[in-house]
Amino acid sequence: MRLDHFVAEQNPSLSRSYVAKLIEAGSVLVNGQTSKPGYRLRTTDTVKMDFDLEQLQQIEPIELPIMYEDDNVVVIDKPTGVISHSRGKYWFEPSVASFIRQLTGQEGDRTGIVHRLDRATSGVMICAKNSETLSYLQKQFSQRKVHKTYIAIAQGHLEPPEAIIDMPIERNPKAPATFRVGANGKPAQTAYKVLRSSDKYDEIELTPQTGRTHQLRVHLKQQGHPIVGDALYAGPEAERLFLHAYKLTISIPEKGKQTFTAPLPIGFKQLLESA
Repeated sequence: MRLDHFVAEQNPSLSRSYVAKLIEAGSVLVNGQTSKPGYRLRTTDTVKMDFDLEQLQQIEPIELPIMYEDDNVVVIDKPTGVISHSRGKYWFEPSVASFIRQLTGQEGDRTGIVHRLDRATSGVMICAKNSETLSYLQKQFSQRKVHKTYIAIAQGHLEPPEAIIDMPIERNPKAPATFRVGANGKPAQTAYKVLRSSDKYDEIELTPQTGRTHQLRVHLKQQGHPIVGDALYAGPEAERLFLHAYKLTISIPEKGKQTFTAPLPIGFKQLLESA
């Protein structure tokens, strides 16, 4: 096992990236010596973790692109690579939630988080600036009154070019961090429409009608057309996951129904034109 994986396993409240920083700072020793995060442990090695969770540094400030803000909500264009919220008290990686804490002074691991985007997914994300708004927005998600549109680049060419994928999704017991289509899963529907094509890829519009974890990624993999850059679901290798939350329509306090649109990252056009 890699050293960073071992330390993270022993300290599940710490992110993998923060564990790497601790190792590189000399707070983790192997046989009394400093080491690298990727060091492969042997059965005879002795690992000493010399840090106090209560005294570890605070989360570094983060700046995220704000698309809209008023007294109740903040709408951001989340970059790929940023997590929605931490996984515990000692998870020190900057996140959308830590950004909202900076803005509002609220407390909590999931401050302001109404809905999630996967770390690798970019695009529109709406956050609440107070508890009343949080409940108001979350109720719309739970009642499926929110309209979400994603843009993705998928491998190959989908046939037919417009359809609804209706397949239940369940956790994959062989790889618990992933999901799969399965008869015992929860109902999941995704409408898609091919917008443009190149020799190798389709640019597609995706409209999820349910909100299962990894739904779009799992459905496209099942169709034999995984999203480019999706390492979890057998997508072609790329510098990022080519999945973008493009548009979100939702009612917000005092303003009623609003539509927020995050411009498509330039890399999408470049990939399609080069493939």
